[in-house]
Amino acid sequence: MADRSTAAVDVADTSGEEPLTAKAGASTGDGKSRERDTAPQSTEETDRAGSSAAVSAPELHSGHKLARRYRLEECLTRLDGFSSWRAVDEKLRRAVGVHLLPAEHPRARSVLAAARSAALLGDPRFVQVLDAVEEDEIVYVVHEWLPDATELTALLASGPLEAHDVYQLAQQISQAMAAAHREGLSHLRLNPGAVLRTSTGQWRVRGLAVNAALRGIDVDSPQRTDTEAIGALLYAALTQRWPYEDDAYGLSGLPKGMGLIAPDQVRAGVHRGLSELAMRALVNDGSTASRQESPCTTPDELVRAIAEMPRIRPPEPVFTAPPEYQRTSYQQGSYGRPAPHTAPTAPVVVPPPPLQTRTGKVLKWGVAALLIAALGLGSWQLADALMERDAPKQPETSQPADTTDEKPKIATHKITGAAEYAPDGSPQNADSVGNTYDGDSSTYWRSRSFVDGPRLAPYKQGVGIVYDLGAEKDVSAASIGLRYAGDRTTVELYAADSLSSGTPVGSMKKIGTATTQSTTAKVDAKEAVTTRYVVVWLTHVPQAPGDQYSGSGYKQAITDVKLRG
Repeated sequence: MADRSTAAVDVADTSGEEPLTAKAGASTGDGKSRERDTAPQSTEETDRAGSSAAVSAPELHSGHKLARRYRLEECLTRLDGFSSWRAVDEKLRRAVGVHLLPAEHPRARSVLAAARSAALLGDPRFVQVLDAVEEDEIVYVVHEWLPDATELTALLASGPLEAHDVYQLAQQISQAMAAAHREGLSHLRLNPGAVLRTSTGQWRVRGLAVNAALRGIDVDSPQRTDTEAIGALLYAALTQRWPYEDDAYGLSGLPKGMGLIAPDQVRAGVHRGLSELAMRALVNDGSTASRQESPCTTPDELVRAIAEMPRIRPPEPVFTAPPEYQRTSYQQGSYGRPAPHTAPTAPVVVPPPPLQTRTGKVLKWGVAALLIAALGLGSWQLADALMERDAPKQPETSQPADTTDEKPKIATHKITGAAEYAPDGSPQNADSVGNTYDGDSSTYWRSRSFVDGPRLAPYKQGVGIVYDLGAEKDVSAASIGLRYAGDRTTVELYAADSLSSGTPVGSMKKIGTATTQSTTAKVDAKEAVTTRYVVVWLTHVPQAPGDQYSGSGYKQAITDVKLRG
């Protein structure tokens, strides 16, 4: 099974499309589907990937370090002689993205030049290039990793955007591309997969110059190409349709043979000014039919056109009326509301002072007599108790307590060592197994993120850790702390023969199993098993969101393990 990441910085997007204005002039060698497989391609598959297939991508694996700093974690794309990875900058303790290609690749020099030029721009509206190096016959480009950003492709999956969001998209992307072109940089692959929206609502562009260099794209009119691409983005954001006949980026294309239709004719309720702006950017060989406005052929012209538009404000927030305030018995006033009109009350008859009648006097003397009798009885009982305390005590014959119903105490075994159990030779995170028995629930061992679940089989039988108890002990129960809750986690316990055992779990003695949807799994065996080595084996894992180490998908992490006997 291929691990995956949905973090919004995979600039090696291969969603099917050709460059907009430069469709005929720049062959990219792209396929028609987004490549996410981390498995190495065969030579035959690589030959079909593109014109540079004679040079295969470097055969690197998870855990490999570049410059003794960037540790490769997860391969996101392997295509056309290069590969893209999610990695960790161990020096700054942050996630980064890395593109790799052989130094002898025909586009290696242009990729290095494009990456270094993009790094010098330093515009925060672009995903920043952090490093571009040729080392050990490998060229690699390191860029930002934005786990809180979402691709425009994902945003459009749920429907078109609000008019204010489209206005912000047009303004920020066109200003960013105008600034890039003033420095001599172009994108040439500006599509919904290259535009991100952060959690703060800012739009950012990834792959400036680098995306085109990786695929060898070069056009005669880069400003016109990028402007038309911005128009296609606006069209898609307004209509949830791709403005060409072919489907792309999860969007349906326009009907065959109808040509380009204005967005406000495709979908009702589209903002008229934004519809005309998209057409002015998209139709570069003629004016729009509605207002005969001149087309925009450069990002600067598009910026000026947006500035001439009335500003589109965000929609007014909708507030629901709070429920009517319930007055309690402690609130005596009528603050904030009119006083109710009440009828005049009848005069209240004042009762006579208590116990002043003849019956009251008799009752008073009766109560006094009862109090005197109670005091006398209490004094007598107190004296009797003091006399019994001073009397000599008779020895009592002790009887042995009946302990037949008491249960024996279950001891928690001390774990002396552990190692990741990976019989298929593909460990998940072998360096952090010690975090599962260090007594700190904030540290953990994690698995990778998987595409399908909760059941990992048949692509992977499971993931787990083998623990060393130091000597053979009886194991009858276990408590496993988990990081992610959800549907669902299944844990199995087996007795292993060694700490580095490669024996399949099917040939081991099973101690017990448990399934949970919470962050704790408790395993109780029918009978204790004597063993020194215990395997904690996960066969089902829940779906969890992405973080700085892996993208969203089916995964699990173990925070604390306690084995009892």
